[in-house]
Amino acid sequence: MNNQDYTTSFLVNESPKAVFEAINHVKGWWSENIKGATDTLDSVFLYNYKDVHVCKLKIIEFIPDEIVVWHVLENHFNFTTDDSEWKDNKIIFEISEKDGQTRLVFTQVGLTPQYECYEVCKDAWTSYIQGSLKNLITTGKGNPNTKEEDLNQELIEKWNLPRK
Repeated sequence: MNNQDYTTSFLVNESPKAVFEAINHVKGWWSENIKGATDTLDSVFLYNYKDVHVCKLKIIEFIPDEIVVWHVLENHFNFTTDDSEWKDNKIIFEISEKDGQTRLVFTQVGLTPQYECYEVCKDAWTSYIQGSLKNLITTGKGNPNTKEEDLNQELIEKWNLPRK
């Protein structure tokens, strides 16, 4: 049986250390609406986008320049009927070197096409990982949800959402 967990990856001409540091600067690429530490083993932090998506995550693996794993402790979407979506998922950032470049593989174990939120979540993660996180690593500037706008401009345009 094929693994259907959502995954995406990219290569950059930056060091594993730079990639690791960017991953852990969650406010710099995912959302400025993060409460709690995102750069220490066993830390618990909260993410929210208004009342649309709220989740509580714990850092359960943290090996500098190699891997970061978040465990989804609690999750709520206001647009799904299944309250268990994302709960107990693992969000994994694996860093390795390949042909003189640094490779990042992002996987959300449990986020599969069977989930009601799959298409929306897949689009969001692709934007955050391939766009915002990669930009933070390569240019020093990501495109996180801001406290004012909540969603980054790419997702606002893709989903044809009102700005306010």
